Amino acid sequence: MVRIKGFKAIRPKRELASKIASPPYDVVSSEEARILVNIEPYSFLHVVKSEVDLPPQTNLYDHKVYAKASENLKMFREKYMIQDVCESMYIYRQILNGRSQTGLIAVQHIDDYLDGHVKIHELTREEKEIDRINHIDIVNAHTGPVFFTYQDNRKIDRLIEDQTHNKAEYDFTTQDTVRHTLWLINNNQVISELRKHFANIEYVYVADGHHRSKASATVGKMRRDNNPQHTGKEEYNWFLAVFFPDNQLNIIDYNRIIKDLNGLNEDKFLSALQENFDLEKTCCKDSAKPRKEHDFAMYLGQNWYKLRLKTDKFDLSDPVESLDSALLTNLILSPILGIQNIRKDNRIDFVGGDRGLEELEKRVNSGEMKLAFALYPITIEQLIEVADSKALMPPKTTWFEPKLRSGLFVHSLED
Repeated sequence: MVRIKGFKAIRPKRELASKIASPPYDVVSSEEARILVNIEPYSFLHVVKSEVDLPPQTNLYDHKVYAKASENLKMFREKYMIQDVCESMYIYRQILNGRSQTGLIAVQHIDDYLDGHVKIHELTREEKEIDRINHIDIVNAHTGPVFFTYQDNRKIDRLIEDQTHNKAEYDFTTQDTVRHTLWLINNNQVISELRKHFANIEYVYVADGHHRSKASATVGKMRRDNNPQHTGKEEYNWFLAVFFPDNQLNIIDYNRIIKDLNGLNEDKFLSALQENFDLEKTCCKDSAKPRKEHDFAMYLGQNWYKLRLKTDKFDLSDPVESLDSALLTNLILSPILGIQNIRKDNRIDFVGGDRGLEELEKRVNSGEMKLAFALYPITIEQLIEVADSKALMPPKTTWFEPKLRSGLFVHSLED
């Protein structure tokens, strides 16, 4: 049983929606965010990346960052945003390169997460959990939604499709060529029908937002436990979510960059790889790009290599251990490069596939990193199989595209 309800969204005035809508907090760096807010002063990055309004040397986890986010949200609410007067649901459609995904925006009960009706597929990173807990608690709002998927349901599809024939609240295209359209649902009968159909869904799956979902449940439980007058009707019992059917989603590659070779020179490192991989130096990144599962691309010393797993050496029946992200960790990152915990080791970083292999070259050529690996993307079926088996993927295995824009809908923990 999945419990959802409408909420009184804080959202942009219509004429400012395209200006306020911003990338999520975890997609752009602080440096990139500072550039973007100079280009677009109304950007919601002032709330989700509020360090842009503080000195560059400010620690990202300093209390000042969360206090500034709270201050900025208050200012946005006073000047640039409205709040709906009745509890509503919303429909959010994104179109990129002719592909469309249409989701339902609502709030979900934190007990669904705590009781296991929200299925996860990744471990979270502790410092990121604490960061999101502090942000939600101090800002007193969910400023970015959790991105959920569920197994396609025709009754829900029809209800949502019917509502998209109404006039849209927002309809604009961002610089990355994604078209964003949002509709308001304030018909109580439609909302009741949607709640009923979701109540018949046993599980939803976190597609993107493991830290946000865990932090939201943690903050809600913390407030519940600390409130002697708790009734169960408080908004902190609910967290912001967008639900997309699984047959509409697109997963792209999520790649790795590493700072050093763990004391090895390039020749010894390449030799070590050949125990489990066929290795081929190639002319360019386009030739190296993985075309199928268990193929990897590697960038080292301004050269691209194709790595092909020697599949006959391994049992690939396990849904987790057969993932390319797990194979890379178990066969290269840990035994050769000495990275034992990719959740905590600062020698590794992750780059979404939307930035292309050019970003991997850039980070290595700059001297910041030593080498990079590009992976073939997993499928939504693999994600669901792992989650259903109660197993966990390595961190940063999935990258969904397009990303949900922040600032189009905010859920207050009090209103």
